[in-house]
Amino acid sequence: MTTTFEAEWASLKQQAASRTEMHLASAAAAGGGGGGEDLKSDKAVWNRASQDLGGLATNIKTALTGLGDGQKGAAQAGVESSAAQDELYQSWKTYLESLAGKCSALQGPLRKAGEGQYANDEAIKDGFTQVDGQYQDTPATGGGAR
Repeated sequence: MTTTFEAEWASLKQQAASRTEMHLASAAAAGGGGGGEDLKSDKAVWNRASQDLGGLATNIKTALTGLGDGQKGAAQAGVESSAAQDELYQSWKTYLESLAGKCSALQGPLRKAGEGQYANDEAIKDGFTQVDGQYQDTPATGGGAR
């Protein structure tokens, strides 16, 4: 069974949303918290995730440059397939630029979460929600009236 990225992402977000509490495993040992010990906060892990997203943004930008280079000379006036191909290119260009931006924007909240600068779970959630509000998935291209 093939799963689309969107379906898998929605499933992961649903699983994350279904967890009503997040507690540091070390908090229970120190007399605080009351959650299970299944979540451990490690600054190095948060920082690594932030760095990996930065690398992903760089790789996406490199791919976008390659995609743009491949477009040179592809547009032929009056050829329908050329116009459709250009529309597809523009759609991917927009999508990849947005994706690279989202990766870069998520670096800060991940790093801050690891540094303990966010006071509580709500502040962490708000940081990621701001990014979600700014970067929306692009609608599918084609298949409509055209």
